[in-house]
Amino acid sequence: MDVTRRSFLQISGTALMASGLGISLKPVVAHAQPLKIKYAKETTTICPYCAVGCGIIVSSRNGKVINTEGDPDHPVNKGSLCSKGGSIYQLSVNKNRMDKVLYRAPYATEWKQVSWKWAIDRIAHNVKKSRDKSFEKRNKKGQVVNRTMGIASVGSAAMDNEECFIYQKFLRGLGLVYIEHQARI
Repeated sequence: MDVTRRSFLQISGTALMASGLGISLKPVVAHAQPLKIKYAKETTTICPYCAVGCGIIVSSRNGKVINTEGDPDHPVNKGSLCSKGGSIYQLSVNKNRMDKVLYRAPYATEWKQVSWKWAIDRIAHNVKKSRDKSFEKRNKKGQVVNRTMGIASVGSAAMDNEECFIYQKFLRGLGLVYIEHQARI
């Protein structure tokens, strides 16, 4: 029997269909999958990574983030995101993300788990201690200055104007002089 490549394929195809291996040439009916974000609450926000301020839509259901995507209505990015912004979903949904407060005491080699209340109280204590240690009521000329030179702040580029205003008021209330913002750096 003289078998060519074409006849071999014809014979093989016929044999497979006849053997009942589940190969069928009938048209397949396709069904669209329901959208992951169906019935989700959409919230717009700003990407926290740089000073560009790209808009992001965060979809959540039952208080959990289920999807993030670029906001097509945002004037800055018009729906596109860089690689960091595109991976922002991992900020809230990540098994490797720390969800407990760890503290390492001065000169210690081990971290220990502490409560949020303890950590916030500790931060407040250290800020107060540093402020009290470096606070100046009057300068060398005798002028009232009410400032602390021992604390500085570099803000976040992801803060909007209102957040920056409140943060600035808080820092000025502490007496800080050295206040900078990441968008200017």
